[in-house]
Amino acid sequence: MAQYLYAPHVAHLYDLLDLPFEYGRYRRIRRTVFQGVSGTVLDAGVGTGRNMPFYPSGAKMVGIDLSPHMLSKACKRRDNLGVTADLRRMDATDTDFPDRAFDYAVATFLFCVLDDEHQLPALRELRRITKPDGEIRIIEYAYSNRPLKRFVMDLWAPWVRWVYGATFDRRTEQYVEAVGLELVEDRFLFEDIIKLLVLRPR
Repeated sequence: MAQYLYAPHVAHLYDLLDLPFEYGRYRRIRRTVFQGVSGTVLDAGVGTGRNMPFYPSGAKMVGIDLSPHMLSKACKRRDNLGVTADLRRMDATDTDFPDRAFDYAVATFLFCVLDDEHQLPALRELRRITKPDGEIRIIEYAYSNRPLKRFVMDLWAPWVRWVYGATFDRRTEQYVEAVGLELVEDRFLFEDIIKLLVLRPR
């Protein structure tokens, strides 16, 4: 299986561990990534449902994740928020959605936890299930070009890998052309370490 499977204790503590980053960085990033999104929308790697407060009104939302423990947390968050979303356990590299099912596919930090061999299959699958005039939006980390910041990130990297199964050096954009996607936007949303990739089918 492609995606990182969180153990129950990690899923239980995930939101607590991430709390400083959620309110210090992620919430405004989540708001930005869902701006202008409409129609049928996939939240790929929905996790505990942190994106839910920013789901666009009127959109048909579908969230997928491989971890049943994370999905359980997402279901509780959905119900508490009164959000309408269809949540399913599914591997982002091999979904059972029909071709061209979504107007938008959003993946916030999903690709950070996909190993190199799963990056290409995941992008290929998102392209398959996104409409020809649709859009894929990906949020991921990158190593800073600033020496001190890079040094601090190197210190954090083993912990991030152990707890979250994530790394800072995925560079998902390198696979875009191979799967028939076009990179139409590549910009940082937080310093020079969290970036937005906007992709469209070619």
